[in-house]
Amino acid sequence: QVQLVESGGGLVQAGGSLRLSCVASGRTFSRLGMAWFRQAPGKQREQVASISAWRGGTTYYAASVTGRFTITRDNAQNTVSLEMNSLKPEDTAVYYCAAGSNWGPQSTYDYWGQGTQVTVSS
Repeated sequence: QVQLVESGGGLVQAGGSLRLSCVASGRTFSRLGMAWFRQAPGKQREQVASISAWRGGTTYYAASVTGRFTITRDNAQNTVSLEMNSLKPEDTAVYYCAAGSNWGPQSTYDYWGQGTQVTVSS
């Protein structure tokens, strides 16, 4: 079992930045593929970014966030982070941290955090 706790959400103006963090416990963190998803009201959950296990040598970004968001992991701190820059109102959503034995599409991930709200005002 893996427990995930997100933090760092909030309200920011368009063009601003936020950093989300997710602390994992319950399993060896370095073996977990990690990802961030988001879900806006009335929309399906979408994968924003993901990072492979171990050294995180492979990352994926949704086209809508490429060049603005960066996912990183710190295995010593059992933490995955999402640095979000140049935020847009359309980035407004609940952001979820997810973990799995591998990394890939949404079905890959077995464990989910409770979510943190990100609101970008225009």
